[in-house]
Amino acid sequence: MRKSLLAAAAVLTLAGVSGASAQTTVIERDAPDRVVVDRPATTSSTTVERRERTDGCSSKTVTKENDMGDRKTVTKEACD
Repeated sequence: MRKSLLAAAAVLTLAGVSGASAQTTVIERDAPDRVVVDRPATTSSTTVERRERTDGCSSKTVTKENDMGDRKTVTKEACD
């Protein structure tokens, strides 16, 4: 009786393993085409200004201007 139970358990275990390995799913995805945009070279000027104060704070200001006259200024301040 014990041998028949062990044999039945072994058969069920092997059936479960083969059933699990038969369920394989492969998903293939095509990557979209890449677009490369060539931009003309521009002449822009960049100015960086750094300041340190006596109270331990410092600031950095970056100003960029392109050849069409558009200007953008960004200031970052940090205190210890």
